[in-house]
Amino acid sequence: MAKRLSNESSISEVLQTFIEKNKLQNGMDKIDVEKAWKELMGVGVNNYTQEVILKGSTLHVTLTSAVLREELSYGKQKIIAMINEELRKDIVKELNLR
Repeated sequence: MAKRLSNESSISEVLQTFIEKNKLQNGMDKIDVEKAWKELMGVGVNNYTQEVILKGSTLHVTLTSAVLREELSYGKQKIIAMINEELRKDIVKELNLR
């Protein structure tokens, strides 16, 4: 009997190929950034967070507390670094707190 060639791929490889072929990576990045914000900032900040939107390489975060917005503005670069480190990609370049 002839030996079959293996055409088996892992699910993660198939999904990654599907994402690349259908140009869905930007949408996946948006979801990943929003999830990373929620995980890294914790419950205290998330209670005052209305929106987390990634447009291009700028992360726009709408907060309901002016005091919290001012406080977070001092650590913008650290927040950007934390998010990029969590995602293991250099996705976010700027942070816009509104």
